[in-house]
Amino acid sequence: MNTLLDTTTTTGENLGGATAMDTQDNVSPRTNNVPHVDVPSIASSAMLSELSISQWTGRKKDRKASKDVTLDNNAESGVANVHKKLLGNCAELDAVHKLTGNIRNIHYNMTMPWSDTGLRLLPTAQYFKYHKAMTDLENQWRSATNKFLQSYQWEISQAQAKLGDLFDGSEYPTTDALTSKFAFNLNYIPLPDAGDFRIDVGNDAVDEVKSSYNDYYSRQLTKAMEDVWTRLHDSLTRMSERLDYGADDDKRVFRDTLVSNVTDMVELLDVCNVTGNVQMTAMRDKLSDAMYGVTADALREDAHTRMETKRAVDDAIASLPSLEV
Repeated sequence: MNTLLDTTTTTGENLGGATAMDTQDNVSPRTNNVPHVDVPSIASSAMLSELSISQWTGRKKDRKASKDVTLDNNAESGVANVHKKLLGNCAELDAVHKLTGNIRNIHYNMTMPWSDTGLRLLPTAQYFKYHKAMTDLENQWRSATNKFLQSYQWEISQAQAKLGDLFDGSEYPTTDALTSKFAFNLNYIPLPDAGDFRIDVGNDAVDEVKSSYNDYYSRQLTKAMEDVWTRLHDSLTRMSERLDYGADDDKRVFRDTLVSNVTDMVELLDVCNVTGNVQMTAMRDKLSDAMYGVTADALREDAHTRMETKRAVDDAIASLPSLEV
């Protein structure tokens, strides 16, 4: 089929599940039965970050083509949809989409989950690094968006040849309307403290609201810390697997990021430890010592360095909080 089209079957998707682990200091790190423990307020050591990016997809469902595909294949109505790329393979629009995905990934990597509405927990120790990174990326994104908007009318003129009979001029917004579909917003929000409710509903109701927020606060903070442990587990496991070969075995190809991903996690263990978790502090110190002076080239060329690093990584994995992964 023409590469400008995307034919999909309308079925549901399972988008994965959550992981759970023990992050409390007074619980055995290898047990799953975590008792309820009150968590400290972190309102002074973290804030909430809200990132919102909107963009034009440049895609649209073609009802006629969808119907034709269904009829041509003797299929039941509604089981297949055809979406067309209105500008074909537009390099400028693809660049915006790619950059948007990269920005979101960096946003997720530098923050921790907090609410289902998209708010992320940002440690104050991470703020300046995060803000500089996001400001630079926003400038790049706006530059890429402007470049696309400047080429938009030219791309429409080329689209008819690319789409053939699928072209429909009424499906293309004006440049002004298109411009409004692109937006980049980054907001910082103070993290509420459960003791700071100012509502006029009576003492009993205030106590109930505080209790409810305390429960929510505890759950969200636990989820945020679990996310850090899970990311660390994934980075260490990946390194252990890639280093699992001897001097006489064929060398396994791995990128330099195999090392930088772990060293980045060492920094993250520091800045994201907003509760002062002693186990996280100990893990940071252990990995900092283990990765000191280790480079990707050394791991590729030196069997002893590779063996010692893998041993240290495996030891770190064994001492992680219990993970359901």
